[in-house]
Amino acid sequence: MSIKTDLLHTEQVHQKLWGSYPHTAATHVSPIYQTTTFILDDFDSAVYLNQHVDEGFVYSRFGGPSSDELERKMAHLEHAEAALALASGLGAISTAVLSVLKAGDHVVFSDVIYGCSFTLFAKVLTKFGVTYTRVDTSKAENVEKAIQPNTTLVYVETPANPTLKISDIEEIAKICKAHEGITLIVDSTFASPYLQNPLDLGADMVVHSATKYLCGHGTATAGIICGRKELIDRCRMPYMQCFGAVLGPFEAWLVMQGMKTLAVRMEATCANAMKVAKYLEKHPKIDRVYYPGLESHPSHEIAKKQMHGGFGGMMSVDIKGGMDAVRTVMNNVKVLSLATSLGNVDSLIQHSPSMSHFDMSPEERHAAEIFDGQVRISIGIEDADDIIADLEQALALI
Repeated sequence: MSIKTDLLHTEQVHQKLWGSYPHTAATHVSPIYQTTTFILDDFDSAVYLNQHVDEGFVYSRFGGPSSDELERKMAHLEHAEAALALASGLGAISTAVLSVLKAGDHVVFSDVIYGCSFTLFAKVLTKFGVTYTRVDTSKAENVEKAIQPNTTLVYVETPANPTLKISDIEEIAKICKAHEGITLIVDSTFASPYLQNPLDLGADMVVHSATKYLCGHGTATAGIICGRKELIDRCRMPYMQCFGAVLGPFEAWLVMQGMKTLAVRMEATCANAMKVAKYLEKHPKIDRVYYPGLESHPSHEIAKKQMHGGFGGMMSVDIKGGMDAVRTVMNNVKVLSLATSLGNVDSLIQHSPSMSHFDMSPEERHAAEIFDGQVRISIGIEDADDIIADLEQALALI
């Protein structure tokens, strides 16, 4: 079946995989198992399941039917052996990263990544004896040069937040595999499984903020890790067990409802984004448009190679006039909403230097091409001409 059909009919797929839910007929929309714990049959099964939480349900901090269904669906979409659903995108990122690292290890990560991911590597893990090197991963040879004898993790975000830098996952995976003991984790949130499958390109784990495109409606905060079963089992026990970034059943259900329309939403947002990016690229008050679908994007050819079905709905724009011009535009948009999230059905705009990436110093931001006059736009599924008209009237006020 195509991914469009899979997204709509995964309840039936799940029930065939796991079996019918107890005491119910097969359902068109899956029920929500809003419970914190599960009654076990007898002492022996209770002992066994508490020690093998990946084989059944004991306590919701280890998983439940709702999160299990979401995990199976995501594993299917990402062509993975297994998946783990967590309470946020950063919960997924930190759990995946912590499952790999120990004191004394070294990390290579992209020079452009989500601000809180940067903080995790640069300001949290360094307190526990982990060192790091930031490199421009859009050039795979930079990863090779940065690897040290104690490197155990390469972490790549592609497309990168907020400058949409593209890294060649397949080439970086080859480099990691040539060095024993290095895990490659890819944050593919901006692409979603509809546009990109990092595991097929050689990554060991892929992480998503399911809050974004997977949910799509701004109604649930969630995260996902996909990969080989052995890696996912290690993420679940002991890391999710101890840190408690568990996804609630209602949030799992909301993400799954959003996933039903992922295909049509991504097609609409990709088409809109391309039209908006081409318009802004020619606008006299815009210095630069960061969108991998444009031929002017430095990594356009890599994006064409590893992304399928489009280039996503995210872009950043450098507005002439700096912060004053940014303030004018953001205070006057009417179709776009000023909000710090992304991947919703409606278009959002934010100022990355002072919002998502405020924890980086000005020098660190500028080195990553996150400039003071830069706004990040998440294109929704409104009429593209309405989005363009809104940006036009706001830019005209500068």
